[in-house]
Amino acid sequence: MLNRESFLREFEDSGSVIVPDVLSADFIRQARKEIDAAIDVEARYHGTRDHKDFGMVLLCALYGGAFWTLFDNPDAMEPFNAVLGDGCIVYAYTSSCMPPSASNYSARIHVDCPRIIPGYVTNMGATILLDDFTETNGATWYLPRSHTLPTAPDETSFYEQAKRVIAPAGSAWFFNARTWHAGGGNASPHWRRALTINMCRPWMKQRIDIPRALQHLDTGALSATARQKLGFDSRVPANYDEYYAPAEHRLFKQKAE
Repeated sequence: MLNRESFLREFEDSGSVIVPDVLSADFIRQARKEIDAAIDVEARYHGTRDHKDFGMVLLCALYGGAFWTLFDNPDAMEPFNAVLGDGCIVYAYTSSCMPPSASNYSARIHVDCPRIIPGYVTNMGATILLDDFTETNGATWYLPRSHTLPTAPDETSFYEQAKRVIAPAGSAWFFNARTWHAGGGNASPHWRRALTINMCRPWMKQRIDIPRALQHLDTGALSATARQKLGFDSRVPANYDEYYAPAEHRLFKQKAE
């Protein structure tokens, strides 16, 4: 990744940074296969491929494999830690894939965080490219320095001033979740695949209770880092016994930056 200080300066100024070479070729190959399979599973859940979120896997962590080992990649995690602190956890973990010759709900101009606290970042995203992002296949549009805007820019001014995440597979676009952005339409005959992680402060609620969502799975293969990032170390006690448990057995056992 970029030098930490340089990354933070650019992130604070423009609201986002494109970092190359975050993923290995082996990881990309594995993740492409696994995201294709997960998209098929979720299409069966919806009973159709004709729904607004087609191409977006709601919780990638449910599918294990590469989606778990990503948390052991320091190039993918350190930018989050630099901005939000080492204790940050996943708020949402989706795919950002665009179907061939199509678009989906991500194409609207939007932000990934509803709140603004001046001088304090609550949420940060990363779109992690599993395919090259090009103008043809729907590379994300984003408006630099828009993370301080309280309301959406109008469509004309957005597209007049927006830039695009044009980058090769393996890159990652890290962004303040208040940055206004929009998925592009995919005019190619191939899928345009990516993962998106939204991280938040550990005292915040996740969009989905990930530890509870994974309780039917064997999570023994999760590394300590993956468990922490997925929220296993920042759960709320459900009763007196959990609250008064020894420190090593508590459900919330990390710093809350």
